[in-house]
Amino acid sequence: MLMRIILTALPFLSLATASKDTCEWPSWQDALTTCHGPPSTYTVKASNGKGLGLFSAHDLDVGEIVMRETPPLKISPPEIVKGSGYPMPAVTKLVRKEFDTLSSAVQDEIMSLTYHITSSKEATMDKLGIIFRTNAYNSGKDIGLFPKIARINHSCRPNASYYWSDKLNKRIVYATRKIKKGEEVYVSYIPLLLTQEGRQKLLDRYGFKCSCDACAQERAAQDVSDERRTTIQKAFADFEPQLTLEPPRTKKARQQARKNAKASLQLTELVHQEGLADYFAKAYRVAAISHARVKDWKVAAIWANKGYELKYIEDPDSPYTMEMHNLTSNFIANWESELQVGQ
Repeated sequence: MLMRIILTALPFLSLATASKDTCEWPSWQDALTTCHGPPSTYTVKASNGKGLGLFSAHDLDVGEIVMRETPPLKISPPEIVKGSGYPMPAVTKLVRKEFDTLSSAVQDEIMSLTYHITSSKEATMDKLGIIFRTNAYNSGKDIGLFPKIARINHSCRPNASYYWSDKLNKRIVYATRKIKKGEEVYVSYIPLLLTQEGRQKLLDRYGFKCSCDACAQERAAQDVSDERRTTIQKAFADFEPQLTLEPPRTKKARQQARKNAKASLQLTELVHQEGLADYFAKAYRVAAISHARVKDWKVAAIWANKGYELKYIEDPDSPYTMEMHNLTSNFIANWESELQVGQ
């Protein structure tokens, strides 16, 4: 019976299959154009006040693939300049070289992407380089541009997330909560454990003020949200040096471990209250290890398995997924031993 816990993630194997994207992409300025991706996956159309956006064409469950995209443009970046990041002239030169090898249709798709820059800087920079800087993602050791994924708008309480697969050479977008048919799909462009003011400052580089449901709350609700996010960020930092399976050896250490186990449940509750699905697995790992340190193997196994399921959805082969699988197995074994001793 106990081993059924770890096997609950296996049905997610079927979610790794996604249809090929077949779509001629319009210019983002054309608000009347509707673009259809795979018939059962998504539609790209005008999003109120946001240019184009990506909308679910049917109900999506947690873990379902929204899209998988291979970058038509990918570069090995130049050396970072300390204090200023990648040198844009060098990046633009590399991007232009790759861009010139693409078909005219793909080139048009890339050049239709939105970007943000001051008019004075725009006059002195290559538009292609600006588009790449605005829309590209780290992709393993490289930096890639994903024109279709670039159509997904930002939310500070997103309903989807993404990861890079070296094996597939694709960035994969998947639902992190249930998404209804016709609902817009959102990801996050920035770290989310900041206050609303802090998030808006980071988003200035993209040239818009976020009006998502998290940012559009009344002031009182916004203050509560800000406090939750600040508390979550601090809790993760405080827990990090204590996330070890080494058992506490002193009375004081054991008392602290019991406090940590209780606090870890409060952390998972805060993350859920704030709707930050991107941080669920991280919080579950904290709860699992914190309870293992006080030998509460049942609770530790349950939280480890919850984290394993979420990371398996994201990427079955990632080191994080393997870690959560191993933790779950070990905690279940200890739980079984505990039950046998009690018989």
